[in-house]
Amino acid sequence: MGLNDPQWGKRRGNSGPPDLEDIMRNFNQKMNEIFGKKGGNNDDGNSDGGSPNLPSGKGFVAIVVLLALAWIGSGFYIVDEGQRGVVLRFGKHVETTMPGLRWHIPSPVEAVESVNIGQVRTVEIGYRNNVRSKVLKESLILTDDENIVDIQFAVQYILNSPENFLFNNRDPESTVLQVAETAIRQVIGTSKMDFVLYEGREEVTAKTTELMQQILDRYQIGISINRVTMQNAQPPEQVQAAFDDAVKAGQDRERQRNEGQAYANDVIPRARGGAARLLEESQGYKQRVIAAAEGDASRFAQVLVEYAKAPEVTRERMYFDTIQQVLSSTSKILIDQEKGGGNLLYLPLDKLIQADASATKSSVAAARAQSESQEFSSDAGSRSRESFRSREREMR
Repeated sequence: MGLNDPQWGKRRGNSGPPDLEDIMRNFNQKMNEIFGKKGGNNDDGNSDGGSPNLPSGKGFVAIVVLLALAWIGSGFYIVDEGQRGVVLRFGKHVETTMPGLRWHIPSPVEAVESVNIGQVRTVEIGYRNNVRSKVLKESLILTDDENIVDIQFAVQYILNSPENFLFNNRDPESTVLQVAETAIRQVIGTSKMDFVLYEGREEVTAKTTELMQQILDRYQIGISINRVTMQNAQPPEQVQAAFDDAVKAGQDRERQRNEGQAYANDVIPRARGGAARLLEESQGYKQRVIAAAEGDASRFAQVLVEYAKAPEVTRERMYFDTIQQVLSSTSKILIDQEKGGGNLLYLPLDKLIQADASATKSSVAAARAQSESQEFSSDAGSRSRESFRSREREMR
């Protein structure tokens, strides 16, 4: 009973506590007002005195029914799409409900915890919220060739088992972060620095995803890795300048190697072509010499047969052929004065022929020298061809 109760003032002078009958009477009046009855009247019509008025049996049952309905109604719950309802009975998992309107035994017997399995969750390793906000103890990783790389990456995952997610680990997000860091350190620790920074990024993320999923499945944490994204990979800022110089030197090395390979691709085929041409020319020269020798031998055999038949005629014929061949290659002029008679006008034909021959030889030699100089600068095989030709002329 409150201090503003009207009965409190009547008993203020008494030293004892408030009368229990007055308290019950006031409670009976309030209950009768709630259920539509007038207060202050008892069953036998007396307005005061006697035992306190208690609620009727029907009113008490109605109260119990309302409380029971309210308690039962509190067991209804709705599971949204993309979520699962995990029902706990005295703290123990009994079932997992699908989306829709569901009911469970109300508290304190059972409780429901909703878990969102459709949400894609993200864990950041090596940075927080922005790649510039680095966490060096997570991002600096040692490679197989004893270099250090600075890597930031993000892991996206979803839940595949709400029960395992809730009950098999105390802090699943921290566990995912530690597993991701362990997996990426193992993968990068077995890779070269250039492979991680350049051509091997996709392979590194694929291996990390596979290794993370294996570890999480072994822990039975109820998480499925959706994607691992490498946000940034570079050398540490402290050695960035030296690394840029090393990269530039490597690029210069590759450029020079490519230029050397291009030069080799240009020179080697031409040299092989020249060598093949020389081999063909030498083979042709060989066949020509052999054919000429065989022809001379055959002609000599034929002359020998004719000589055996008529030695004098054959000898004279051979003499005339030899004289004709010798005189055709000399600059001397022979004149038969017995048939001519009279005065002889001398015309130095031999000098004119010699002068004309020398001029022709000089022009041919100049042209040949110019051609040889051009061929020497462009192709070494041409010089060998000229030497074969000179050797052939000498043998002739």
